[in-house]
Amino acid sequence: MVVSKTGLFDKGLQDKANLFKALAHPARLQIIQFLAKQKSCISGDISEELPLSRTTVNQHLKELKKAGLIQGTVSGVKTNYCLDYAVVQDSKEILSSFLEGIEIPKNFCC
Repeated sequence: MVVSKTGLFDKGLQDKANLFKALAHPARLQIIQFLAKQKSCISGDISEELPLSRTTVNQHLKELKKAGLIQGTVSGVKTNYCLDYAVVQDSKEILSSFLEGIEIPKNFCC
């Protein structure tokens, strides 16, 4: 039986790690930027906007949807995708508060 070591960390850190993992690929970041520019749901082929195959883009969409950053609703043979702006706003606050909690000493030098 494989034991996950993520269980050794508190739920807040696990949630942050899951969010950061969802954002940890340039294709996913580009999908989010593309959907943000649209300012509405789209039902077109997002893979036309990326230098990746449709199958690969669909895998990235699945990860973003799993993280709650995007919504996808089926309409006939197409899926409409859009950002979940409430989750995006929460994510901005999570990232901001996480980084603000890291204090960098004055005169920091390596």
